[in-house]
Amino acid sequence: MNAPDVFRGKKIWVTGGAGYLGTPITCALDAQAEQVICFDLAGRAEALVAERKLARTQAISADVNDAAGLPALVEKCVNQYGVPDGVVHLAFVSSVGKTFENLTAAEFQLTFDRAITPTFVLCRELAQRMQPRGSGSIVLFSSMYGMVSPDPRIYHAPMTTNPIDYGASKAAILQMARYLAVHYGPSGLRFNCVTPGPFPNQGVRPAPPSFIADLSRKTALNRIGQNSEIVGPTLFLLSDAASYVTGHSLVVDGGWTAW
Repeated sequence: MNAPDVFRGKKIWVTGGAGYLGTPITCALDAQAEQVICFDLAGRAEALVAERKLARTQAISADVNDAAGLPALVEKCVNQYGVPDGVVHLAFVSSVGKTFENLTAAEFQLTFDRAITPTFVLCRELAQRMQPRGSGSIVLFSSMYGMVSPDPRIYHAPMTTNPIDYGASKAAILQMARYLAVHYGPSGLRFNCVTPGPFPNQGVRPAPPSFIADLSRKTALNRIGQNSEIVGPTLFLLSDAASYVTGHSLVVDGGWTAW
């Protein structure tokens, strides 16, 4: 998805746009779109813009996982930058390092409060503003673990198995995309999901070589994904090249869920 005219004149928002998967997406859009708004936690978006010398990207420090604050944030940004043509929503939180036995009910619920509820609020706030125009594309991010269970056999101590709240919430994202696609389809809005497989961020969470090897063996391509490989699928769903695609989950997992 490198055609120079695909995003000409388009305004795109990216939440979590300075993260491991968000960074290459934001950079690719900066080269093609009229304007990119990159949302991330304090200082992260600003650092990305400065380090990568992004000329068309505006950095916004905000916690988009705060459902209560989202309506005001959306209103402020729409007033300042206009209604976006497309949105990539990557921002997500989940429990970290908790075993199934030690995960409390409150921690389990917190993932939904900080990931699913904000996604619902953000999508509705944006869709209501896109409806009068009759067009808009929103790309959500799920996970292979929203489709299949993690294999506990590849998580060796001191690692903990990918937590249940992560997978359950990512499955909810898939259903949300389908629901929103149907609800807003008559208004010309599209909702889709990118569903990544193993894209471990080794810079943030170093993993033992044996774990990376185990992840690789569980894919048909026998390797983990590189973050640059998420760009094409995301930009496809975001763009008018996918104008007749909605309610879809584009699985980018190297064949993990094929067997």
